[in-house]
Amino acid sequence: MQPLDFPKYQFRFKSSENKTFIFDEIRKKFIVLTPEEWVRQHVIQFLISEKNYAKSLINVEKQLKVKNTIKRYDVVVYNTDGSIFLIVECKAPSVQINQQTFDQIARYNLVADAAYLMVTNGLNHYYCQLDYENEKYIFFKDLPFKK
Repeated sequence: MQPLDFPKYQFRFKSSENKTFIFDEIRKKFIVLTPEEWVRQHVIQFLISEKNYAKSLINVEKQLKVKNTIKRYDVVVYNTDGSIFLIVECKAPSVQINQQTFDQIARYNLVADAAYLMVTNGLNHYYCQLDYENEKYIFFKDLPFKK
């Protein structure tokens, strides 16, 4: 897999039926290794190792109902009170991050009401908050550490 713009992490892999799988320590199972999953697993390790977010507050690939349609978010980090601290949208490294990507995570956030948003393709990372009043994104250089 392609090197990403994250620190180096150790992952567990296995092969079966000509497919490679990577172990997801949040879902506690092996997942087919796709380029997007490669990014998602790096994000999970980044949140745990670099940002010290508790594994128990991280959720991966769950359904979210957005205007009568079922969507799947990539990664969510909860606060201890159950509110959502962060939503992460992961794309494969070959996918360009554009306005459509931000619109996608903004739609998710209409339901989730997260404090922070992260969009990444593993090479480019964007951290922001939504300013609903002025209908714009406020960008940050990095994610905050959780209290």
